[in-house]
Formats: sequence, C-alpha cells, structure tokens
Amino acid sequence: MSVRSPAQLPEALDLATADQPSARAALAAALSAGASHAYALIGPAGTGKSDAARALAAELLADGSADPGEARRRALADPSPHPDLAWLRPPGNQHLVDEVRERVINAISYRPFEGERRLFVIEAADAMAEESQNALLKTLEEPPLYAHILLISSDPSGLLETVRSRCQQISFTALPRETVERRLAAESDLPPEALAALAALSDGDLGLARFLLGERGARLRELIEGCCRAARGSGLAERPWTGVLGIAAEIGKEQGAAVEAAAGARAEELGKGRDANRVKREGGEAAKRADRRARTEAIDTALALTVAWFLDLSCCAEGAPEHVRNLDRIRALSEDAEGLEPAAGRRVAELAMATRRHLQVNVNEELALEALFHRAAAIIGPG
Repeated sequence: MSVRSPAQLPEALDLATADQPSARAALAAALSAGASHAYALIGPAGTGKSDAARALAAELLADGSADPGEARRRALADPSPHPDLAWLRPPGNQHLVDEVRERVINAISYRPFEGERRLFVIEAADAMAEESQNALLKTLEEPPLYAHILLISSDPSGLLETVRSRCQQISFTALPRETVERRLAAESDLPPEALAALAALSDGDLGLARFLLGERGARLRELIEGCCRAARGSGLAERPWTGVLGIAAEIGKEQGAAVEAAAGARAEELGKGRDANRVKREGGEAAKRADRRARTEAIDTALALTVAWFLDLSCCAEGAPEHVRNLDRIRALSEDAEGLEPAAGRRVAELAMATRRHLQVNVNEELALEALFHRAAAIIGPG
C-alpha cells in the first residue's frame, strides 16, 4: 500500500469522519501505515460508521488498481458494482448463516478480480447468529493477505468476545446536537426551531433525524403527539394509536417488499434449479423478518417520541421550558402542562420506556399502545 499522510485524508473518508476525531485518527493511520486485516466499527446508530466503512473500502480498493478513480467511484456506490467488494446487510432481524458462509467465509479464498485487495463488509454484524460468528473465527484469524474484513455494529454486546478480540476496534460516538442540526439545515428549509427539535429528538442519530425530517417521520411524530395530547384530554375513545400502527405497517411492508425483490432478482440470475428455488424460499422468509423488524423499529421510534413528549411536559410544568427537546411545540406543551404535577409526566415517560422494552419480547403492539395511553390518561388526567 502507498503511504499517505493523515493530512491527505481522502474526501469521502474526510466527510464521513468529520465529527468523529477518534475514528478519523484510527482510519487515517490505517491508510498511512497499512491497513489491518479486520476492523470493528462500533458506536451508536446514525454516527457515520457505514459511510466510513464504505470510504475506507473504496481507498483500499483504489490503491494498486489500474484505474484508482474508477475503482473508488464504483466502491463508493450503494449498492456497489465493484467485484472485489462484498457488502452484507441482514435481510431481517438476523444475517442468514448460509449467506455469511457463501459470501464471506468461502468467497474470501478467491483472489481479487481487479487490483490487489478484496473487502468484505458485514453491516449490523451483531445480527449474526452465534453459529455464523463462530464460523467466521478462523477467517478472522487467518485471512489471505489481500483480504480485509470490516464489521459494523451499533450493539457490540451482540458480538462474541472472540470475534471482537480479532478485530481492531474503531469507536464512533453520538453526534453533537449542533452537528445533526447543521447537517439537517443543509438538506431542508425548515425553520431553525424545527431543525433544532429534530436534532434534539434524535439523540445524535443522524439517520433518525433524517427519518423525522421526511414525510413519514413527520406523520409519525404528529400522530404520536396526538396520542399524548389525547391522554391529557379526552380523545382516547377514537383510538389515535391506530394511525401509528398504520404507518409502522406501511414501513414494514415496504422493507419486506424490497428484500423479496432483491431475492427475486438474485434467483433470476441463477436461472432455474435448486439454487434459484432456495434463494426464492429464503428471500420470502427474509422478507417477513424485514417487515417485522422495520415495523417494530417504527413503533420503537414512536415510543421514544412519547418518552420525550412527557418529559418535556414535566419540564414545562416545572417552569423550565428551556430544557424541552420538542422546541417547535412549546405552545402545545405549555397548554397541556397547566395544572399538571411534574412527577406525573415523568411517571408516564417511565411507562413508555417500559413499553419499549416489552416490544422486544413480541408483545401485541396494539394492546401495548392501548394500555400505555389509557394508563397515561389515568395518571395525568384531563388538562
């Protein structure tokens, strides 16, 4: 690999790590002194880990290529057409064991199709089953000299210690609120107080902030606020949480359809036969998991917004509106906070946090939301 000064960090990697000084230094060192065979990019969601992994992969593939610019361009594309870049995303809640074996463990023995390196990136690596992680251990221990493996994880507790210990760890931290706000301002013409609210509600997760900025995210936020205000008023008879469930179902269906379409395209490439049938069958199963995962994540986001609303309500009841996160909803919060005991708002926030935890054990989502808002109404009463 050619030696590169950290001051000459490539543009894509420079942008991806602009607000991550520790990760920036580690990745600059990888380019200037020689890349390790395996890295684990670890940190909260929405902090730029995937962008950094793609940028690093692009630089490693460009180095030694006959046409570095073209190699870099193809590697940065998503999805990437570069034949030496394998990028795995879980089709649902978990990576498929066979896919990890086929696209990483078995494929890594083949020499590069172009240039001098092959890159294998496993997104949401913590979603690999223990069987997959154990199978990957030997590959991590003794990879070919031309191969580099990048694991991306927002939940490192889901990675086996034996896997983590074989990777050089690169840590990412939650983005500062000001950074998220600045990024959103470059993408939207919303007023400053609205962008500041989205940045505050995202807790440093740029991906979540962008979701809330979009049409579906804005609808979800409005609907969950309607549920919260109905619990303070007298509108629960209309079951306002059904709208939240409807948006979550839309998001899940869309994700499932995308996974199934990708599996169908792969099956067509294989033609007729046992392999094509297997890909179709596994694709259908993966689509169901993707649907479920996306739906659950949308409801979890709604519950996180519920927690924020009731904590903000307590702030207003205590006469401290400067501490709220829903900065663009101060008037509504102040109205609902009249006559409210601050502790009551905090109790409802705790109930919403408990409901988030219960979602992880496959409770009935509609009953969970119904119970939450009826209990909330009993605690905070009419305004």
